[in-house]
Amino acid sequence: MTQKPKIANSPLAFGDNTTASVISKDESISLKSYLKNRFRIKMINKKLKENRLHLNDTYQTYLEHVQPITAPLALISQIQRSGGSMLSQLFDGHPQVHAHPHELKFGYPKKHIWPSIDLSRRPERWFEILFEDNVVDHLRHGYKKMEKYEETFLFIFLPSLQKKIFLKYLKSIETVAIRDVFDAYMTSYFGAWVNNQNRLGVKQYITAFTPRLAMMDTNMASFFNIYPEGRLISVVRDPKNWFPSATRHQLDKYGDIKKALEQWVDSARSMVRNKQKYGDRVCVITFEDLVRRTEAVMRYLAEFLNLNFNDLLLTPTFNKLPIKPNTSFKLEKPGIMISALERYKTLSREELTEVEKTTGEVYQEVLEYVPVFHKTF
Repeated sequence: MTQKPKIANSPLAFGDNTTASVISKDESISLKSYLKNRFRIKMINKKLKENRLHLNDTYQTYLEHVQPITAPLALISQIQRSGGSMLSQLFDGHPQVHAHPHELKFGYPKKHIWPSIDLSRRPERWFEILFEDNVVDHLRHGYKKMEKYEETFLFIFLPSLQKKIFLKYLKSIETVAIRDVFDAYMTSYFGAWVNNQNRLGVKQYITAFTPRLAMMDTNMASFFNIYPEGRLISVVRDPKNWFPSATRHQLDKYGDIKKALEQWVDSARSMVRNKQKYGDRVCVITFEDLVRRTEAVMRYLAEFLNLNFNDLLLTPTFNKLPIKPNTSFKLEKPGIMISALERYKTLSREELTEVEKTTGEVYQEVLEYVPVFHKTF
């Protein structure tokens, strides 16, 4: 329990001369110091109260001046450990995109299932379905892609503001369509991300990465129904490099080589299927090209998304700050990790044989849809 400070004894406690002459002893303070301190505390509390009122005004102003976001979604999706995080971080600082800062997790009931919105329900229910609750943890603890990293990034996000923006956006529309719900969500998400350094400017696309979302036919049907002008980018990684990364990242899920490679094959087959079905709205690149020929690949993707090429596309960032790679191996400096191309060296001869036997045919089929960058640029 906090004790009040003792005031030094004085025969004329309120006399100017005697007050000035009182000396503090044994943690006591002079009356003058005490009164001055008390006045200072009152002033601090008054200012804090005023600041809270100003903050409420700022909150309201922010709500009234948020910019609607109706740009289509450029979705990055394939099986995990294939370079989706790196690609999304390469788009991060480009002035013509709203780059989702981490994995897009508005899938419902799981992040890899495209959310179904029932327009007969209340908007509050739509928000509950789409809301990405990881923003709360990132607000409290900062953002970092991997737990083993000490460096974290400031992420100031106001969930209550997001909900207000979401509901206000929909209230302004007389007849709400499915696309309006997703536009409301994107408007609210980027509107509530207070320290977003890439907020302003005309945007061509929203870029976001969600693993596995593109592996299901029904997901892609919903995605292109809502975003007919949307784009899908899938990254295929050489299975010899993919398997060591995957099994080291999540042993319980990828530890069995046969089961792990079956999942890789499912992802590869979905790339072929999506490309054949949706044509020019789908782009397939290799992880190896993205690492070795970053500029050529990013120039190609900039054209794919109708973006002006910018050197910002060559460095992975989070909110325009350099970020370390998402690796299951030894920690490296921020930037693109060339050593990721040599994970196959950790495999045994038997494992390499199994990879080739299980994935060789479908891998070659996917590569037929990949641009040959060393000839194009």
